[in-house]
Amino acid sequence: MASQPGIAVGARIRALRTERGLSLSALAAEAGIGKGSLSELETGRRNPTLDTLYALAGPLGVPLASLVDFRDGSVVADEGFRTVLLHTERTEETTSEVWLLQVGAGVTRSSPAHTRGVVEQLVVLAGSCRVTYAEESVDVPTGGHTAWPADVPHRYTATGDTDLRAINVIVTPT
Repeated sequence: MASQPGIAVGARIRALRTERGLSLSALAAEAGIGKGSLSELETGRRNPTLDTLYALAGPLGVPLASLVDFRDGSVVADEGFRTVLLHTERTEETTSEVWLLQVGAGVTRSSPAHTRGVVEQLVVLAGSCRVTYAEESVDVPTGGHTAWPADVPHRYTATGDTDLRAINVIVTPT
């Protein structure tokens, strides 16, 4: 049985899919997930993973925060990875999301390409990480910062023996 947040996220995915005139089959194919899995998500019978949310956000053309209905405090987690939405700021030009990332030492978190023009920034609070995107790889120590175009596949790897704690800012053009 899905949790209440899972039910709310499923309803939001269904509403966005319907607004865009996409069939269940078309969205599932574009996101690279099973039609049955998408149906279970939409009806609240399955809780979404972070991988699934990222896979759906791109084809729906929305920031990740919109799938959790821009609720501050929303938590999305997978094994070794947890992120909390701290704040969302929306203007006519952009949607900016501020997330607290917690990544276990040695864990890699991969993300598919976001919609066109999305930029991410990372400020490392504790631990260190390697951010890889396109043909680039950047090591970011505690207190360090980096930014990159997130409309290409990218990944974070918590390097060293300490869990990574970082602030991730995602800016999506509207």
